[in-house]
Amino acid sequence: MAGRWIERWDPEDDTFWRETGERVARRNLFLSVFCEHVGFSVWSLWSVMVLFMGPGYGVDPAGKFFLISVATLVGALVRIPYTFAVARFGGRNWSVFSCLLLLVPAVAAWLAMEPGTSYTTFLLVAALAGVGGGNFASSMTNINAFFPLRKKGWALGLNAGGGNIGVPVVQLVGLLVIATAGATHPRIVLAVYIPLIVIAGLCAALGMDNLAPVRNDTGAAKEALRDAHTWIMAFLYLGTFGSFIGYSFAFGLVLQTQFGRTPLQAASLTFVGPLLGSVIRPVGGRLADVYGGARITLGNFAAMAAATGVVLYASVQKSLPVFLTGFIALFVLSGLGNGSTYKMIPGIFQAKALARGLSGEAAAAYGRRLSGAAMGFVGAVGALGGLAINLAFRQSFQTAGSGTAAFAAFLACYAACFTVTWAVYVRRPARTPVSAAPAPAYAEV
Repeated sequence: MAGRWIERWDPEDDTFWRETGERVARRNLFLSVFCEHVGFSVWSLWSVMVLFMGPGYGVDPAGKFFLISVATLVGALVRIPYTFAVARFGGRNWSVFSCLLLLVPAVAAWLAMEPGTSYTTFLLVAALAGVGGGNFASSMTNINAFFPLRKKGWALGLNAGGGNIGVPVVQLVGLLVIATAGATHPRIVLAVYIPLIVIAGLCAALGMDNLAPVRNDTGAAKEALRDAHTWIMAFLYLGTFGSFIGYSFAFGLVLQTQFGRTPLQAASLTFVGPLLGSVIRPVGGRLADVYGGARITLGNFAAMAAATGVVLYASVQKSLPVFLTGFIALFVLSGLGNGSTYKMIPGIFQAKALARGLSGEAAAAYGRRLSGAAMGFVGAVGALGGLAINLAFRQSFQTAGSGTAAFAAFLACYAACFTVTWAVYVRRPARTPVSAAPAPAYAEV
């Protein structure tokens, strides 16, 4: 797969961007969205499959939460190698391979989904679905290289938001199957996605490009890992994306387990939150472009804490309407925060470059170099937040029979994220006489 290689790529050059770059970048962006969308659908496949697992499967609610936790864990871990695969093999080439690789978990699920299959087999097949989570990291790293800094918030938000929509879409497909064929035909869902996987791989092969200037930089990776901001942003992204993916996987099971909804009733509600959270993610990126990512992220964590308070109250009072209101608000806010936090990453390293005295293309190159390396680690840690959420739900339901304890823990997490965002990126420390250089205006990133 020699692929189509672009030897020169300089999106910060206005003339190049206007005459050539924007058209090519947009084409790669929209095809990347499609590929990542299918990847997210496969990653979240088991949030749908568990709704089909009736008493005949012999798996209790705690076991179902653990199944989706395994898929979440693998999806988080593979994001790191996927980040570096783009520079090693080319964005187009890796998109083709990573799309077609999704056939493995889809076909495995087709073979496994029937009563009598051992729980160990289900665990292994759910783990295979985790490869779909890696598509996000490679896709975001690839698109980050195509766009200039001033457009990254919009581009990354659209890329991630379009991919995130894969979660509610597969859940909507599951709803349609349950509503029309019943809860005993999970293979119909897979019959929809296996052809889509092939189509996505073909589209990537025919329409995407490899950027020759993008190369793996082990020095950048080491420098990014040593930089405190990489880990701070990973913690914040754990609060936003971790919430989105964790809630997306667990929502249907919570409705079934805590509120006694049937598979059809749960499926009819499950897709709404992830859909709204996905659609609004580009808005978060756009607001961050205009008003500053740190300011939007700060307000977002405050709102997420308030929404969690509503959910906590509803959980105690066993009020389904209030619970749905608060939970869907959490989905919307997590999607908004996903866009604003990811926009912050390239801006932070650009600001650090300016604080070091770099300017122009040197500052832009430094920002691209470190932000590209940091994104993979930030995305991986953020996805681990989804694992933590599902394990928290599993423990809460196992010990108390409800999700109340888990929601209390989530509230504390959002309070911590708010505090860190304010202390590091929004608060303006007083200038001292010994300050040799102005501090970067992180609230603007």
